Amino acid sequence: MLDAGAGGSRARVLAPGEHIPYGSQPVLLAETTVYGVTCVEEMLRRWGPLPKPWLVLVADAPTRPVADARYLVRALEGRLAGVAKVPYLPVLRAVKGPDEAVQHKDVMAAAEKLRRTMEGN
Repeated sequence: MLDAGAGGSRARVLAPGEHIPYGSQPVLLAETTVYGVTCVEEMLRRWGPLPKPWLVLVADAPTRPVADARYLVRALEGRLAGVAKVPYLPVLRAVKGPDEAVQHKDVMAAAEKLRRTMEGN
């Protein structure tokens, strides 16, 4: 959703232990569950002197996150460059990969909104 068809030149997943390339904006991805947000909190505890990451929350259900998850995200906001939200997209449960997902109009619209949010537009 963040690569915008750039073939991995704009956004890519880093392997465990791989260094963040200079000038890159790190992004953490989590589901809107208490477990997902708790994992983000643990990651931020070990984050160190790296640039503040964006947090992209992907809705895991068509309802708003539970109160504990919302509270923890608010508590972590000071350690993040920003928080972007991706709505629940049922089609993501039925596709084999990102190439197939971005062919759906709902996913394309969510991807465009996500990029605009993170770019500050």
